[in-house]
Amino acid sequence: MTTSVVEILAAEGLITRDQVAAATVSAESVGEPVLTLLVRQGAVTKKDVVRCTVQAAGLEFVEVMDVPVDPTAVSLLTGDQARKYQVVPWMFDKDGLVVVSDSQTAMNWQVRDDLQAITRHPVRFACAMKSEIQSRINLLYRAEAELGELVRDMLEEEPTLDIMAPVASTSDAPLVRYLNLLLNQAISDNASDIHVEPSENNIRIRFRIDGVLKEMAPAPKEIQSAVISRLKIMSEMDIAERRIPQDGRLSVASRGKKIDLRVSCLPTVWGEKIVMRILDNTAATMALPDLGFSPENLKKWRAAYERPYGMLIVSGPTGSGKSTSLYATLHAVSRPEVNIVTVEDPVEYRIPGINQVQTHAKAGLTFAAALRSILRADPDIILIGEIRDHETAQIAIESALTGHLVLTTLHTNDAPSVITRLTEMGVEPFLVGSALECATGQRLARRLCVKCRRQVDKSDSELAVVNYEYPPGVTPTFYEPVGCTTCANTGYRGRLAMHEVMPMTEEIGKLALRNASSDEVRRSAVEQGMRTLRQDGWLKVAEGLTTIGEVLRVIA
Repeated sequence: MTTSVVEILAAEGLITRDQVAAATVSAESVGEPVLTLLVRQGAVTKKDVVRCTVQAAGLEFVEVMDVPVDPTAVSLLTGDQARKYQVVPWMFDKDGLVVVSDSQTAMNWQVRDDLQAITRHPVRFACAMKSEIQSRINLLYRAEAELGELVRDMLEEEPTLDIMAPVASTSDAPLVRYLNLLLNQAISDNASDIHVEPSENNIRIRFRIDGVLKEMAPAPKEIQSAVISRLKIMSEMDIAERRIPQDGRLSVASRGKKIDLRVSCLPTVWGEKIVMRILDNTAATMALPDLGFSPENLKKWRAAYERPYGMLIVSGPTGSGKSTSLYATLHAVSRPEVNIVTVEDPVEYRIPGINQVQTHAKAGLTFAAALRSILRADPDIILIGEIRDHETAQIAIESALTGHLVLTTLHTNDAPSVITRLTEMGVEPFLVGSALECATGQRLARRLCVKCRRQVDKSDSELAVVNYEYPPGVTPTFYEPVGCTTCANTGYRGRLAMHEVMPMTEEIGKLALRNASSDEVRRSAVEQGMRTLRQDGWLKVAEGLTTIGEVLRVIA
């Protein structure tokens, strides 16, 4: 089979005969299969090898994440059955039901017999990448029904412990499976937070997806103590202490990837509320263009962070993606010859090669105290999680003036307000004008799902109501959300940022020196070419990335 696979790869122009000959010689010397060696050398991708292997076996290869799936076919299997056999019911053809699996499962006659008995249809296999099959199963089969079944199992269990039961069986206990399924569903939905909220009659379960809380099926009050205690044990909290707030962390494995969760426990009148923040490290490794920076704004921001010294501030309310923008900027400036030190509260994402300091107020390690120590550690670039008081602001400004590049965040509504906020904190206006290189205002809006978005026409009267401004040089294409399995029926998948980037110019520096209002600063910045948050939002709408409603939701 290997020979035919290599021939298919060569016939499609994915590899050359010379590469095959060289790999054959090398494979014999190291005792490694030719195809494995070609993949490791980067001559061909693993997906192409799998596709050609499947074709050589006479089977069909499909991109399972992209193909439309027949809902009638999906209804023939439950989520548990699809996960057990690792198959995606795809469609019906003249021969019966077509299911997608990996090549190994497709050769398993026992699986074929089981599926034919369950669905009562003849079954034919098509093949796809194993990792993509699991992802599509999680998108097709939501957890609500299975969570309900597990809850019923827990309520039916006898409240006694069988001490003779084998220890291994505890891993299949309904409570453990309930929480595992809940976490897996949240991760599959790209949720950022999981809220477990006791109320008078039940446990309210909510996921924060793309910045908006979404209600899930509630759990009965009877399992509240078991669920809360289990989560506290997993997070290494004190389960005997129920009167004060507690914090913890836990790590889970999902789809072959390690996911960290920061867990907060808060006593309420109906019991302890648990909030789990899902810390997906991919957010800390995003590149600046992936965040939604327009080419014009990115050019201005890059000109600021490529300077050897000065202060760069990202402003916005809580949850507007400020920290993600700073991490992306850190990756852009990080190189072996510079020393980068951060001071954060808390350190959510661990980044290799960067010295990260966690503040500890009770021990006296505040932002200001940490900054004073950091300046003695020979830094080139300093990241400050947030400027909260005069002392931190003063040290940060002085650091920027003494040859350091300082990246930080500030809670203001927009970029022009950064200057007035710093002066209100007690920083001398002439220092602000000298140290600040660039201020950026930011908001996060939900990104339209490209799988199901629908193009719509907007009349001039509709656009006039929301004061829509046509971006220069762009012909708008308007879309509306629909909802599909890919986006958990929300119509949105992921988020993108809207920015206003305000470089410090001579004119703005003069306004800062005379304590001008933020409105005066904004007018001057717009005259010099700054695109406001609302204008950048209208550009994103015109490009079909988000909707008018989303822009109005996040920008006042």
